Amino acid sequence: MSAQHPLTNVSRRSLLKYGAGAIGTGVLTAGIASNVVEPEKTLAQESPVDKDDITPEQALQELLDGNDRFVKSKRKNPHQNYSRLAEVAKGQKPFASILGCADSRVPSEIIFDQGLGDLFVCRIAGNIATSEEIGSLEFGSLVLGSKVIMVVGHERCGAVDATIKGAKVPGRIGSLIEVIRLGVERSKNQPGDKLENACKANILVQVETLKSSSVLSELIDAGKLKIVGGYYDLDTGKVTVIG
Repeated sequence: MSAQHPLTNVSRRSLLKYGAGAIGTGVLTAGIASNVVEPEKTLAQESPVDKDDITPEQALQELLDGNDRFVKSKRKNPHQNYSRLAEVAKGQKPFASILGCADSRVPSEIIFDQGLGDLFVCRIAGNIATSEEIGSLEFGSLVLGSKVIMVVGHERCGAVDATIKGAKVPGRIGSLIEVIRLGVERSKNQPGDKLENACKANILVQVETLKSSSVLSELIDAGKLKIVGGYYDLDTGKVTVIG
């Protein structure tokens, strides 16, 4: 990006300072704020785009309602026109965040029937909560105001299957398997389909990991955030809440 881009010229006054009603984390944002708001404007003053007053429970229901429309072939394809594009160009206020698998068959905005500016999405093979993913989701909830985080795993996940089989993999693929291994171990003695059990157990492990974040846990305690797991059926398109 060019050094002359207007959004990069952010003064010290653009640092986010949480006062009354804040979570008490003492977090300050500077450079990262420049791609969210205009110069000289704090994130706390950012105008809401949509669903600003939605509760965590309502946010979760909005996701499930959208998925229900997708499953029943009754998608509304909301917020996907030019006027919405222009609206969210001024600032974002996603009502929900998704930690999903990078699998090409599980695109968040489509399976939840949402549009521009609705979802804050992090996708990674095995839907694992790495430090980078956690930091991103902390930003999405604390700064952007997302009310629910859903960890979306799916049926027949290749990363989980490779972990079960103890596959020897090249490059850095093994770093994914190491994180998934805990869920696989937890599911070993469960009755039923081994792969399905491991996929669901992995989702729950990642939910636990997110809840261990001090930033996210404080938001949960304050009633401003909900973190849940979701299991996506590749054959039907349905997301089932787990955990």
